[in-house]
Amino acid sequence: MANYPRKDKRGIKRFIPSLKQFVLLAVFGMVAGIAAIAIAVKVVAIPQASEIATAQTTILYYDDGVTELARLGEANRVSVDFSQIPVVTQQAMLAAEDRDFYKHGGFSIRGISRAVYKNVMGAAGAGGGSTITQQYAKNAYLTQERTLTRKAKELILSIKLETLVSKDQILADYMNTIYFGRNAYGIESAANQYFGKRAIDLDLAESAFLAGIVQAPNGLSPEENLSGLQQRWDYVLDGMVSQGWLSQSERDAAMFPMYLTEPPSQTFSGPQGHLVEQARQTMYEYDISEDLINLGGLRVITTFNKQAQDAMILAVEEEGPKENIEGLRIGVASVRPETGEVVAMYGGADYLENQLNNATQMIGQAGSTFKPFTLAAGIESGATLATAFSGKNKTKVDNYVVVNYGGQSFGDRVTLLKATESSINSAYVELAESVGRETVLEAAIRAGIPAEAVGMEPNLAFTLGTASPHVVDIAAAYATFASRGLQVEPAYLKSITTAAGETLYKLNPKPVQAFSTDVADIVSYALQSVVQVGTGKAAKALGRPVAGKTGTTNDNKSALFAGYTPDLATAVMFVKDGPDGQPVSLSGTGGMKSVTGGSYPARIFTAYMKGALKDSPVKKFAALPTGQPNGANPTESPSPSAAPTTPVDPNAPVTMPDLVGTTSDQAISILQGLGLNPILELQLGSDATLPLFVLEQSVTVGSMSMPGTNVTLKVVNVLP
Repeated sequence: MANYPRKDKRGIKRFIPSLKQFVLLAVFGMVAGIAAIAIAVKVVAIPQASEIATAQTTILYYDDGVTELARLGEANRVSVDFSQIPVVTQQAMLAAEDRDFYKHGGFSIRGISRAVYKNVMGAAGAGGGSTITQQYAKNAYLTQERTLTRKAKELILSIKLETLVSKDQILADYMNTIYFGRNAYGIESAANQYFGKRAIDLDLAESAFLAGIVQAPNGLSPEENLSGLQQRWDYVLDGMVSQGWLSQSERDAAMFPMYLTEPPSQTFSGPQGHLVEQARQTMYEYDISEDLINLGGLRVITTFNKQAQDAMILAVEEEGPKENIEGLRIGVASVRPETGEVVAMYGGADYLENQLNNATQMIGQAGSTFKPFTLAAGIESGATLATAFSGKNKTKVDNYVVVNYGGQSFGDRVTLLKATESSINSAYVELAESVGRETVLEAAIRAGIPAEAVGMEPNLAFTLGTASPHVVDIAAAYATFASRGLQVEPAYLKSITTAAGETLYKLNPKPVQAFSTDVADIVSYALQSVVQVGTGKAAKALGRPVAGKTGTTNDNKSALFAGYTPDLATAVMFVKDGPDGQPVSLSGTGGMKSVTGGSYPARIFTAYMKGALKDSPVKKFAALPTGQPNGANPTESPSPSAAPTTPVDPNAPVTMPDLVGTTSDQAISILQGLGLNPILELQLGSDATLPLFVLEQSVTVGSMSMPGTNVTLKVVNVLP
């Protein structure tokens, strides 16, 4: 064998590997790299998804469980099943972000190479070369930092995902987590934000719109860069054609879609903001945490009824006062008897401007709306509607001198029915003293007035409404009479379920028989008479059986009307804040010298109830229990000096007498004999006022001479 001389490498050549060594090193490095990736994929566990991936918006619904009230949560995101994403929407997303998605194993060498080239060359629209799997891994499990370490983790997790999860599931998860701008995470929220619809209803043009915006949600927003978005929309559609998912003729026929130009209104704005905040506070009471509300994707069905709520807002806006309203607070609450569901609530004109809820937080003296509790206690103690008490102003009970509203006297003795119709303080304080002050207080608590409400003290003035409960408490207490004695706590939520369908709360009303049906029915009979012929006559315009009671304090710092039909109880309260935040007189509000419960509050009540009960069947109250006197004849004969009182049956029409030529004092005597209820003053469109009675609307009652003058006025269209 011949021996060939050996060529030794000298100098730097000694450090340069031969081709064979280079190939061996490359192969070894490749094998080692693959092995390292394989080991990493094997041993690295998929971490828990970050909050941005799992966060879902909590949705509040009206009581039908379908109509949306509001959304709560830091991330506006709602997950949907893959089957709820149209195929055309899937294809649009693939055309925009990863056309080889169903061909690669989690990453694309070609895509990465293309991205590197475009970035080096500075090509427009250059991306990062990440597949949809990599993007999902980044969004769902990692941070958004731009480092090699993060990129390596993204690659490993992408491969790991591809070995454990189906392609369809990865695509669905991606489309449920990706950001679309307008605080919308996921395709469902994006469809709602931009087109006001659900993802399942997206068409071709809308799908391409949303797929195109994903590349740069802020930079391609229609408000900021409409032309750029339109170019991206074209790119998506052209990509669908190139992949065979769309024909050229379909592509040519596609039109850039119309989109919502402004995002939905702020969650807590307007009157509805008080409903949203009440629902949130109620969830806290049920141990639902802030984190769960913001991130848990809860489905919350409230007790609020859309028709009733809209009617309530409209009633306040149309029937409320329009002048001298600075500092005025109007609170309204409506409760469904037997279940306690608060179907509507007016806490104020705009929650963002004033967070105090006038329906659930504002307080004001309840006035004569508390008299029905005393009436119930009296009936339980053996009194009837025919039992007579003093109707005289400044009647002395114990050491308490009782002043009737306006200083008016109604005669020595009046029946309880008359005292209720005309809201006679002297008679009711005598009744309260006869049954016991503690008994009256306990009756109010049984009806539903919280024992801890301001002013809940057993004194003689308690029956006149010196306590200051919330409006919703009064509505709930009147609902007790509407449900024939069944008392239920007010409720604001019907159910709370998780995104997975687990029930966290379900309304389960537990009515308590606070009063017997007979007692409740007697109270309802008397309160119907208040509407028919008494201080609550404005509510008669409702056109269906209704019971109610006015409430006005002597200093006019509050005015209320509370009433009910057999299927709905509602309370309206007016109070007014002075410059220092303390309550001041309502005098002058809406141009009225004195705001009574029978004026604006009763009108708002009536307008609201008309709208809330529209198309609902008319329900009647139970008849007066057998053997109970209707109050037409007193059990004690009134003194000769007392004006005769013959209360009008609530269901009987009122025939007006001819009052032409009579003085106001003579008119008072005539009308009082019919059991009609007077008000202190009536503004007649000038500075002059005169005593009169609350009469039917649009009734001409003749002419009366002004006391102390020679002026004769024709009174027409008398309003309560």
